[in-house]
Amino acid sequence: MESFIELNRLKNFPIMMFAIVMGLCGLTITYQRASAWLGFPFIIGEVLMYVTTVAFIVISYIYLKKFFKYKIDVKNEFSHPVRINFFAAGSISMLMLAIIYKESFPTISAIFWYPGTLLHFYLTMHTISFWINKNQQLDHSNPAWFIPIVGNVLVPVAGVGFVNSGVLIYFFSVGMFFWIIMFAIILNRIIFHNQLAIKFMPTLFILIAPPAVGFIAYFKMFGVIDVFAQVLFSLAIFFTLLVAFMYKNFIKIKFFISWWAFVFPLAAMAIDAMLMYNSTKHILLLIFSYAMVAVVTVIVSIVTYQTALHIRKKEICIQE
Repeated sequence: MESFIELNRLKNFPIMMFAIVMGLCGLTITYQRASAWLGFPFIIGEVLMYVTTVAFIVISYIYLKKFFKYKIDVKNEFSHPVRINFFAAGSISMLMLAIIYKESFPTISAIFWYPGTLLHFYLTMHTISFWINKNQQLDHSNPAWFIPIVGNVLVPVAGVGFVNSGVLIYFFSVGMFFWIIMFAIILNRIIFHNQLAIKFMPTLFILIAPPAVGFIAYFKMFGVIDVFAQVLFSLAIFFTLLVAFMYKNFIKIKFFISWWAFVFPLAAMAIDAMLMYNSTKHILLLIFSYAMVAVVTVIVSIVTYQTALHIRKKEICIQE
């Protein structure tokens, strides 16, 4: 660990490392739901819960150490047109940890949810203000822009029971509204302008997240699968099939921390599939659920191995 956070690399420790926590949270929630709805062993989700919590603590500690030692570098990241979006990965990690602990340890869930929600509210306001006050280049836009805005949709998933429904609907509304706007901007950039940089190609998977998480949040708040919920579920399937159809775009790209962007959206789709199966008991949804759990597990295994390998080679936390 000491070699990993040695000072000459601590300065370059990226805020994007919180994407690892998001990915591990997605895997953990996937196995927790698989235990409840598909009969998977409970112990898998429980072990992953603690592993994910440790990962969050370690990454938070390292980044806080960077903050106190290299405040200028952190400030530069916070004003960077691309990296600013990844600061919300920290607050989203807290919200996802709140989801993980909600059923077994509601008090711990609240400890993560309240500060996570307040932090995400601030980051949402700051990011939108940043976009308004600073002229943005179209080439800087990429699906990671969804993170600080659409992350609001995660607030209701664990927030039921913590605050009244009006607060939850507020966050849900903001997230879904800006999903539509941001999607139009990103699609315009991808189709009519320069292609995404190679390191940001994995962020295309984030297109799955807004409708997938929106479906979960909507069900959590209202407890029904009506036409709107089915539309969200169908859109999540569409984007999942789209990125699968574009698999050649991803199989040969060089490893970056942004690979962790593969995980969270796929996990959300797996949870959607299991939730829909639990409500309808349709055999095709059962098959799809097992397939998505397998896909998420394989992807996390590959990305974890590549992350560990590149940490060992000291190819992470270097000057870009």
